[in-house]
Amino acid sequence: MAGDVKGDLQAYDDINVTPMLDLAYVLLVVFIIMTTASVQGVKVNSPLTQAANNLAKPQTKGITITADGQVYLDAYPVTMDELQSTLAQYKAANPALPVVLKADAAAQYDKVMQVLEIAKRLDITEIGLATKRMQ
Repeated sequence: MAGDVKGDLQAYDDINVTPMLDLAYVLLVVFIIMTTASVQGVKVNSPLTQAANNLAKPQTKGITITADGQVYLDAYPVTMDELQSTLAQYKAANPALPVVLKADAAAQYDKVMQVLEIAKRLDITEIGLATKRMQ
């Protein structure tokens, strides 16, 4: 019994790692929560439909049009010329390029038609229109 108790002047030669592991787990959880919260994409108010299926495929490119008319390609703002050139590059790499168009319900119809015209010029035939399912 007396051998386990250290005197005031004796140094402890073992390290208690439990507090360090607790801190590491807390930091890991905070990092996971912050990472998933920051990767949301562009929020738009999609129109409602009766049957909305998930059209996402692994190589699907997403085009988003906000209510103020800003166009995004995979969450990056682009102009119409940049959209056409980037989609042409993707189309050259994948001839069956699937695209999902997600527009705000209050978006300008002209912007939606411009995006669809670009897809038609590039011969992109797999186009899905994203909507929300009515409850």
